[in-house]
Formats: sequence, structure tokens, C-alpha cells
Amino acid sequence: MSILGLKKKLPKTFKVKVSTMDAEMEFSCEVKWKGKDLFDLVCRTIGLRETWFFGLRYTVKDTYAWLKPDKRVLDQEVPKDSPITFHFLAKFFPEKVEDELVQEITQHLFFLQVKKQILDEEIFCSPEASVLLASYAVQAKYGDYDPNFHKPGFLAQDELLPKRVLMQYQMTPDMWEEKITAWYAEHRSITRDEAEMEYLKIAQDLEMYGVSYFSITQNKRDTELLLGVDAQGLHIYSPNNKLSPNKSFPWSGIRNISYSEKEFTIKPLDKKKEVFKFYSSQLRVNKLILQLCIGNHDLFMRRRKVDSIEVQQMKAQAKEEKARKKIERQILAREKQMREDAERAKEEMERRLFQIQDEARMANEALLRSEETADLLAEKAQIAEEEAKLLAHKAAEAEQERQRLEVTALKTKEEKRLMEQKMREAEQLAVKLVEQSERRLKEADHLKQDLSEAKDAERRAKQKLLEITKTTYPLIAAYSSPPPPTGPESPEMTVDMGNAVRMDFKDSDMKRLSMEIERERLEYMEKSKHLQDQLKELKSEIESLKLEEQHQAGHYSLRGYAEPPYVPHSNVRNTQTY
Repeated sequence: MSILGLKKKLPKTFKVKVSTMDAEMEFSCEVKWKGKDLFDLVCRTIGLRETWFFGLRYTVKDTYAWLKPDKRVLDQEVPKDSPITFHFLAKFFPEKVEDELVQEITQHLFFLQVKKQILDEEIFCSPEASVLLASYAVQAKYGDYDPNFHKPGFLAQDELLPKRVLMQYQMTPDMWEEKITAWYAEHRSITRDEAEMEYLKIAQDLEMYGVSYFSITQNKRDTELLLGVDAQGLHIYSPNNKLSPNKSFPWSGIRNISYSEKEFTIKPLDKKKEVFKFYSSQLRVNKLILQLCIGNHDLFMRRRKVDSIEVQQMKAQAKEEKARKKIERQILAREKQMREDAERAKEEMERRLFQIQDEARMANEALLRSEETADLLAEKAQIAEEEAKLLAHKAAEAEQERQRLEVTALKTKEEKRLMEQKMREAEQLAVKLVEQSERRLKEADHLKQDLSEAKDAERRAKQKLLEITKTTYPLIAAYSSPPPPTGPESPEMTVDMGNAVRMDFKDSDMKRLSMEIERERLEYMEKSKHLQDQLKELKSEIESLKLEEQHQAGHYSLRGYAEPPYVPHSNVRNTQTY
């Protein structure tokens, strides 16, 4: 009873978390479930039918192990956590992905796993191949390249290249993005599953693709080596070179593989060849190696046989599905093309409509401008007509004025000639007056000289008379009482009186002569001054006539014809000639 009571207390279910490459799932499993039960549940959940490539992997201490299908889950060395964590991964890899991977979900899971292995550098990939693979990964994620949508920097958050490749070259992320985008633009019209298949077709040719590596030592000598297990067979590598194997054992050339505790034995199909033995220190690793060898060998033999009914049905369904999807893609492409054509036609119609509207608007504006221009031109024509009439009237007036000015010019020329003649006569008169003035001045000098000589003679006569007076004064005084005799005068007295009378006469003549000379000089100065004023006035009038003539000539030259200056006849004054 105690045993039965203990069994009833055991939990009927336990929690399991399964992580695929793109999702996480949790299940409640029965305690009695085997590994196959949980594996089938996961495959049914994700819709996977090609189950032979995959397995549930879990971590044990410092290594990993695969869940065995024929043993209960809780009886294996799974972690005791709750929920128990498993990773749903590809355990075996196909030789040719294009021929063996039928379902899209299978392709997608392989694509995600191989991509992660390349980015984590578990699979070595050259920089050129890395860029090409990254371009297919971008095509699978984003679809066809559209420069209007995929602006520079749209790959900034995506991990597309291994860190080793990024560190190998001194290139910026923008430069790497430019290289990837250049290839990405070439993959137009490739669907997601086709891009992922192209990615796997390139990746399967890489040296480390699908190879599981284990550390071993060789028989007799503790030489460290690497054992590689893949779909082709077994390979022996140097520890520092995982690309080129030192020795290979294809599955077709292996007769048997066995191990006893830590020793592995590979027996070639050709008995003449030497048996190869190696050692692995961990029993858990040895079991894993044997498990991978059996599974890869079974798949190798299975590929060489006719496909099972299930696989044939899957391939037929996949073929039909691909054909259906191809037709759908073609229909979608046609519809897309038709939609794009319709959108382009719509855009063209809208553009044409906008263009016609713009043209109509511009035509309306041009019509309005034309009407405004017509009104303005009519107004201008009316103004021009009025101006033409005014100009014709002014032209008639100008013609009359021109004729009058021509007559006036003739008169002005005649008057100018007369004035110039009068000016020349005045200049000649001035010259004559200057000559007369000089002559009169010379005469005045002569008269002054004569006057001076007369004054000198008068002075001498007065001196002489004084002397005579002094000598005759006693006689006059003696005979002063009686009157002087009336008889004939003596000759001396007669002479002296005659001299006195002549001297008196000479003195009066000199005074008169001096007055006449002074009067004539004043008259001459007045006449000269008057003549100079008349000359200045005549010159100023001539200069004014010349200025008016130049001004009128310039004025009529601006009006289109030259007219002679008009000088009123009343402004010309006759100059009196002296």
C-alpha cells in the first residue's frame, strides 16, 4: 500500500520549454513520455514532416547531448530545472540541400541554423562568400530591393557578417552595407524560400558545413587530433586546421565502427587498408560520436535507396505546392504588374490632369493679361492718337515759328552785319580818338612847355621891371608935385611902358590859353569816356546776340532742325559816332 500511495503522489506531468531557431514553445509532458513522444509533439506543432534531420539537444555539464527517442525523458541526463529546456536543432545535414530538403519549414530551419553558425564563426566563410550570403539573407528578410523604401542605413540593426570579416578590413558599416546592397539589388523577384535555398546551396560547399568536431588522440602516441563527423564520412584534422582533413574515411569505404570504453576502431571496407584507432577520454562524448556516426551512415545509405512512399508523397506534395505557389506568384506578379501599370497610368493621368489644369490656369491668366493688355493698348492708342494730333499741331506751329525765325534770322543777320559794321566804325573812331588824344596830349605838352617858357619870360620881365622901378623911383618922387609934362615922352619911358604893356598882354594871353587848354582837355576826357561806354555796351550786345544764337541753334537741333537765333530789332541800339 505504501508503494501505491507513493506512486499516486508523483506528478503526472512536467514542464518543458523547447526553443527553435525562430520561436519558443512550452509543453506539459506526461511523466511516462519517451523522447520520441516529446519530439513528435514538437514536430506536429511546427508542421515539420522531415523529422529525420532534427533532434532535441540539451546541455550536460560542459558538453551537450541529444534526447534519445526510445528512452523516457526523465530517465535521461536532462537538467532538473522546471521547465526543462531543449533546443530543436538539425542533428544531421543533407549532402545536397536542393534534392533532400522538401518542405519550406525544413529549409527555413536549416537556413536559420547555418546562418547562425556562420555568424558565430562555427563555420568558416571567406569575406566574399559572406557578403554574397548576407545579400541572400537580406532578400529573404526584406523582399525585393526598393531604393525608395530601403534608404541608406536600413541594415544598421541587422547582424549579417561574422566579426572576423568585419575586423579583417578597415571598412565602415556604411561601406559594408553598400557592398551587400549592390548584391541584394541583383536578387530581384526571388522569393523568400528561393533566397534561403540559394543561401544553403552556397553554404553547403563550405569546408566546415555540417561537420561536428571532437577532440581525440591517436593510438600509441598521445597526439591530439580532431575527429569530424558529417554526411560524407569521418575525417581526421590537425587541431589548428579544421578546413583540410589529414585523412578521410567515407561512409562507402567503412565496414564497421566500434568502440570499447575510450577506444574507437574504424575498419575500412578494403581489408588491405590499415584499421584506424583513436581514443576519446569522455564516455559521454564517445556515445555522442557513435550516435552521430550511426545516424549519418543510415542517412547515407537511405539516400542511395529508392525513396519511401512517405518521402515520395512529400516530394509530390512539395512539387505541387511549389507549382501552385509558382502559379500564384505569377498571378501575383501579373496583378502587381497590372497594379503598377494602373498606378503609373493613374499617376500619368493625374500628372496630365495637373498639367492641363496648369495650362488652363496659365491660359486664363494669359487671357486676363491679354485683355488687360488690349485695354492698355487701346488706351495707349487713344493717348498716342491725341499725342499725334498734338504733335501735328505743334509741328504746324513749329513750321510757322521756323518760317518766322527764318525771316527773323535774315533780319537778325542784317542787323548783326550793321552792328558789326558800326562796331568796326566805332573801333576805327576809337583809334582816331586815341590818335587825336595822343596828338592833343602832345599839343598840350607843347603848350605847357610854351606856357612854362612864357612864365619864365614873365618872371624875367617882372624882374627887369622891378629893377627899372628901383632906378626910376627917385626921379618919380622928385617930380611928383607937379604933374608930368604932357609933351612927348622920352624914348626910355616909351620903351619901358611899351614893355610893361606887352608883359601885361602876354600874361593875360597865357591865362586865357591855359583855360582853353584845360577846357579842351576836360571835353576830350568826357568824350573819350562816353565813347568807351558805348564801345562796352556794343560789345556786350554782340556777345548776348552770339549766346542767343548758340542757344537757339542747340534748341532747334534737339527739335530736329536748326533755327537761327532770334534777336528783336528793338534791342539793337544805334551807336552815335563822335
